[in-house]
Amino acid sequence: MSKITTELLLERAVPRSTRLRKIETLNLSKLQLKTGDLDPRLFSRLRHLQKLDLSDNLLDKFPNSLTLPDLRVLNCNNNKLEDVTALKQFPLLEELTYENNVYLTLNDDYKVMFLLQNLRLLNGKDITKLANHVRRVNSRKLTSKVTAHWEKFFRDQLPEKHTAEQVKSIKKKFLKSVQTNVVYGPSSLSEFTRWRVKMIAEELLACSLGLDLNTDPEPEEKVDDSEEESTESPREDAEDVDQVTVTPSKRKRNHSKQGSGNKRSKTQAHTEEEAVVNPRSAEPLHFLQCHSKGNSREDFKTQLWSCVFEPLLDCGARKDAVVSSSRTVATCGGESVCLIDCETGMVLKKYKVATEEFFSVAWTTLTMVISDSRKKSHNILAAAGRRGIVKLIHVAADFCYGEIKAHKKPIATLCFSPTRETHLFTASYDKRIALWDIGIPDCDYNFKASQLLVLEGLSIPLRIALVPTCPDHYLLAGCEDGCFAWSIKLDKEQKSRPFEAIFQFPDEDGAVTTSHRVDGLAFLNDDAIVSKSSKPGCIYLWSWSRSFDTKAKGCQRTVSAVILAELEWSPTDLSYLTLSTCPAKDYVFCGDEKGSVWMYNLSNYTTAWSSAKGKRSDRRIPPTQILKWPELRENGDQLSEVLVNNVVSDPTFTYLVVLTSVNITAIWKKS
Repeated sequence: MSKITTELLLERAVPRSTRLRKIETLNLSKLQLKTGDLDPRLFSRLRHLQKLDLSDNLLDKFPNSLTLPDLRVLNCNNNKLEDVTALKQFPLLEELTYENNVYLTLNDDYKVMFLLQNLRLLNGKDITKLANHVRRVNSRKLTSKVTAHWEKFFRDQLPEKHTAEQVKSIKKKFLKSVQTNVVYGPSSLSEFTRWRVKMIAEELLACSLGLDLNTDPEPEEKVDDSEEESTESPREDAEDVDQVTVTPSKRKRNHSKQGSGNKRSKTQAHTEEEAVVNPRSAEPLHFLQCHSKGNSREDFKTQLWSCVFEPLLDCGARKDAVVSSSRTVATCGGESVCLIDCETGMVLKKYKVATEEFFSVAWTTLTMVISDSRKKSHNILAAAGRRGIVKLIHVAADFCYGEIKAHKKPIATLCFSPTRETHLFTASYDKRIALWDIGIPDCDYNFKASQLLVLEGLSIPLRIALVPTCPDHYLLAGCEDGCFAWSIKLDKEQKSRPFEAIFQFPDEDGAVTTSHRVDGLAFLNDDAIVSKSSKPGCIYLWSWSRSFDTKAKGCQRTVSAVILAELEWSPTDLSYLTLSTCPAKDYVFCGDEKGSVWMYNLSNYTTAWSSAKGKRSDRRIPPTQILKWPELRENGDQLSEVLVNNVVSDPTFTYLVVLTSVNITAIWKKS
């Protein structure tokens, strides 16, 4: 039996009423109402209702026929709503709030802005300008793209005299293709874009195939073509983020005398000059100061350590890496973790823990049960640092739903398994690497984490990498005192394991050593590993299979790394300037002590290295290009002594994110 009766509606009217048709304001909050309790027959009698409060209930959706023709204000806070499209039945709605509905995202904000033409306030914020942009500019550009896709690929497939079966076939193929290939705006709005693309495509088909839509097209409003796609979210207050001014002048060369600790050979100096004058493959886009302690504009001391691009949800049949790659990146440093749209430079979200210093972030995609046993994929961000605690953040819901007290000492780095979505590796200053199963949270965010494995080391692990060809079998770690490998097979009973191998590298004197700090480690492809630094001014590229094969033959724990090449790099002896790779483009990136980024395009070498008898390159490979740190000024003073702690590209090398020692996140875009 429904909880809502005529008597209840009359009693909860504000003020109380004697007739349903006279009620203008109704408070139905905190009644534990479910969707089935909203009886359309009863609600259809509320012909003059203008304000409705349904907050603090258990609604997961709206019935499609509530028939409230005069509704202007609706409050749905603190429910379990999963979809907003049914709200289109309230065309006069001006104010809408649905905060703390954890399954609603930024995509739903854009849907209601499009559907409700009179909406002015969303979650307490004026969205008039943004909504107009969504309804006009966004729709116009998507319509243009959808039409072009039809004209180019499908129009000629339809015979002049076509059967119903042919129409059905063309429609099915077109709708699938257009939703896969037409993209626009940031990846965080991909669900909204696909929703609008499908809607526009169906309207186009109705027109092209001679079907009657029974709707009158709305006159198009003229908008300045120069207006860009806005990604402002009405759900959040604007962050106090400074964008540091970049002067147009090039950075002056440093003509100071070379100290004994920073010597360069003539070859190195010549190589650096050659690399700099090569045509630019990347241009500076944004310089952000978004990790400031207390949002202070004077904070140029917070160190930024880790960044990783968000995986794109529901890319479906998209095989093109450019289409399916994300432009949203998570960065961490100091007390905060930020999500940044690389194209616009907008800080989409920011999380703070006042007592923490974050060192590492990592993404995974969990398939979660939301309601009625239905499943949906959500991106989860793990963040950890000095406190040894892993924070688990459901990004779309703006909710840190749990934490794992993983270590008693700081966590240096995190890494999710690419094959098991709930498996997380944590590398700590306690000289251990732990493997956790973080579990999958239920609809109330209850979850259970368990420790599966502990890898015992001899020194602090700084960087970890799973072997691409066998990510469930072996893990490598660059540590304070060497490079090690462990077996991580879970079919073994031993839960605490020593390392299986330690790798030897050439030292400065031409001998070999296992004792050196390895502060950079990444796979370039299935076999080639890039690591630094056993000696200054050099990055090694070596073979996993050939190096580890020598261990199998001799069963020894100490094995020599089979070097494929040396990459020429800065001669600095400063540590913790880590490297990264872009396997899809055969690129290696590493920052230096002067704010520059060294870029190596190794596509001309990888084929030779992959052969069984691949020869080592005879000479050091110079950088393809060095991106120089530009002159940045804040309040007229030039920023100096900029160290690049980390530099990461998205999977397609469209964007390059540079994290520095002076609280500046630099974003470059490939030309």
